[in-house]
Amino acid sequence: MAAAGRTPIPPHEVETTAMRAQGAGGQNVNKVSSAIHLRFDIPRSSLPEDHKARLLALRDGRINRDGVLVIKAQQHRSQDMNRAEAFGRLQELVDSVAQAPQARRATRPTAASRQRRLEAKKLRSQVKLMRSPPQD
Repeated sequence: MAAAGRTPIPPHEVETTAMRAQGAGGQNVNKVSSAIHLRFDIPRSSLPEDHKARLLALRDGRINRDGVLVIKAQQHRSQDMNRAEAFGRLQELVDSVAQAPQARRATRPTAASRQRRLEAKKLRSQVKLMRSPPQD
């Protein structure tokens, strides 16, 4: 069930692997595979083509050369909570590209802004002239 404004991600297209978490945690972290490694193959997914293109165009270090998004969640002690967090991050990323960005309309500078720019250039020129040694 997809909420309003959400792009549904079929669970069968997401590959999750449980592994041991890194960092502090003592015996629990050394024994329990609570971290989740989530892999989502963007080009082979059933997402709309425009969503795929915008996802692949992101400059995100989690997306590798082959277009596979890799998310690692190891914040929580529970594997289920880490899995939920990883899926949440994936959904958030997909939803962020769901709506196409508005096209930029080219505008021209106003007459007043052009005037201010020229005045600033003249002032700067005068400052630089004052720094130069006197001419004979």
